[in-house]
Amino acid sequence: MNVGDFEERVWELEAIRIVIRASAATQIGDYGRQNAAPETQSVTEWIRTRITPNAGGHDVIVLGGNGEEPHGRTLIRTLRESYLA
Repeated sequence: MNVGDFEERVWELEAIRIVIRASAATQIGDYGRQNAAPETQSVTEWIRTRITPNAGGHDVIVLGGNGEEPHGRTLIRTLRESYLA
């Protein structure tokens, strides 16, 4: 899966916007998750368990609804709600 498709798949499933610091055509692992992460999980835990293992060693940035990076202890629920504001 290329970076662009990976970012789009995460958005579709998780309703969370990420940016991977690599060319959109760069091949990385597949985001094969079927279910969205629990809303009570922290952003740091979510990145560590769901994103980093498939990001091919590239830096990953999570963007909140205001365009800024949320604090790592932010809950997934709060992050998702930030896109609705």
